[in-house]
Amino acid sequence: MEVLLEKSTPTNATLTVKLAKEDYQPKVEKTLKDYSKRVNLKGFRPGKVPTQVIKRMYGKSIVIDEVNQLLSDTVNGYIRDNKLQVVGDPQIDQAKTATIDWDAQSEFEFAYELGLASDFEVSLSNLPAVSTYNIEAGEKELNDTIENLRSQFAGQINPETSEEGDMLYGELKQGDFSTKTAIPSKQIKEEAQAKFVGLAKGDVITFDIRDTFVDDKAVAHLTGLKDEAAAELSGDYEFTIEDITRQAPAEINQEFFDKVLGVGKADSEETFRSQVAEIIQRNYAREADALLRRDIDQALLDNISIDLPEAFLKDWLFKVNEGKFTPEQIDADYPQFTKSLKLSLIKNKIAEQVDVKVDSEEVVARAEDMVREQFGFYGNDMGAEMNDTIRKIAMNYLTSEKENNYSKMYNLVFDDRIFEVLKGQLTLEAKTIDVDQFQEIVKSLSQD
Repeated sequence: MEVLLEKSTPTNATLTVKLAKEDYQPKVEKTLKDYSKRVNLKGFRPGKVPTQVIKRMYGKSIVIDEVNQLLSDTVNGYIRDNKLQVVGDPQIDQAKTATIDWDAQSEFEFAYELGLASDFEVSLSNLPAVSTYNIEAGEKELNDTIENLRSQFAGQINPETSEEGDMLYGELKQGDFSTKTAIPSKQIKEEAQAKFVGLAKGDVITFDIRDTFVDDKAVAHLTGLKDEAAAELSGDYEFTIEDITRQAPAEINQEFFDKVLGVGKADSEETFRSQVAEIIQRNYAREADALLRRDIDQALLDNISIDLPEAFLKDWLFKVNEGKFTPEQIDADYPQFTKSLKLSLIKNKIAEQVDVKVDSEEVVARAEDMVREQFGFYGNDMGAEMNDTIRKIAMNYLTSEKENNYSKMYNLVFDDRIFEVLKGQLTLEAKTIDVDQFQEIVKSLSQD
């Protein structure tokens, strides 16, 4: 066997594999013998079919299978042993392969096109400082959050007179048309809102249906007609009010504390506010952490130069997606793809430098944490039975055949481990900012 790598550019290479008969024939002979023991043919006792008969019937396909397996092992082994930074998948020269005469040839030559990332070094000590933020949430954020929670857990009341935002129930009429319906305030045009304020049960209001509601879908919802029929409606309609409902913010009491935090977690408004403030601070700490991840990733990309084989990768992306995307779509998405690819290459090299390894128990533990968060469980002190249930759900998720969930969860754990390494080795400049300043930073990033 002969394997030869030839680079045409720093990021493009051809890997040629030449196979002689002695490279694959021993495995072919072994497979032929295995077949002769397993194949049942008329005229021969089970397990006693002569090898020559098997060779005439299956010899060509066995040779092809064994050569292909040897090729795969050889190419992957060469890439691994020589630590080639291969991007995309090796692409076999189909034109050369198509000329092979499997009946007559015993020696074969195959060529693979390889895409390579250029050589690069990762020296974290040479990277510039990255800002890390401590976001201070004050009384305004606490009060706004509590008001949002009161709206989230709002109850319903039936006031005597209507206000903007109320839901009006009653009978809608025009000529022979009549239906019981509801008018939500949000479906009324802004300039028509005042007409529906200050009304009481039994009041009758007349309005032009086209000038009152925001669109045809709102008219269709109001009348119960299909969109096409509703689009044809016009003129004045009469509405008799039978009931008014209003969402009333939840009262600040024990029932509200229990709904938000869990039963018995807070027994006074002071304790409730203190715990909500802690939750807000933790949430902003996570957002600050997400921003730090983004900034560290950008610092890696800005300061570590990696060249990639653009034409090779675009061609590979088109082929591997089996025509799901046009070349134009691949061109548009290519910058984001290369960003992700470069970060993966950099982080893999960091993992090699500091010997980061992720074991299966870490992956399972991360999946269990995900399950706890989804069901609103926090901490591990929930009893053996509940912990067993959570583990079963996590294992079912990881072993799902439909999605590559184990790989996704592995990558999350790996990325967290690398993030901790980067936080420990990079120079971080701590900055304390308020919520408004943080939102301005996030807004500016979204506009880049």
